[in-house]
Amino acid sequence: MPILDIEEIRTILPHRYPMLLVDRILELEPERIVGIKNVTVNEPFFQGHFPDFPVMPGVLIIEAMAQVAGVLVLKGIPDRASKLVLLAGVDNAKFRRPVLPGDQLRIEMKVIKKKASVAKMQGVATVDGAVAAEVEVLCKLAGRPEKAPE
Repeated sequence: MPILDIEEIRTILPHRYPMLLVDRILELEPERIVGIKNVTVNEPFFQGHFPDFPVMPGVLIIEAMAQVAGVLVLKGIPDRASKLVLLAGVDNAKFRRPVLPGDQLRIEMKVIKKKASVAKMQGVATVDGAVAAEVEVLCKLAGRPEKAPE
């Protein structure tokens, strides 16, 4: 059973279709989180990203990993409705195997360093136990603007 289902994730992350890339959270600890991204052939990016051999774009794998990290950062904040987690940096990104329609990404993120408004996390995304991607992300907690800039 998931710790957080999609409806609970939607109360934490501001992302919506087609940019919400986390389907479930399986494990949630103070310094570690495990999330799931189900990859389906209906994903809008497959129409243009190698349509004859659909492969999930690496940047979206990194984004899914950052979103799982964002859940960890925001889950512990009481006033999270007024906050955003922004991706502030990406280091040591490596892609080990293609992610294809029908795959299930298991994303594990661990805190390396944490300060008041910044967290550096290391993560690995696997498919059926095989490493698909690794990354270190820097997440910055910021105030959510009341209105989008014009």
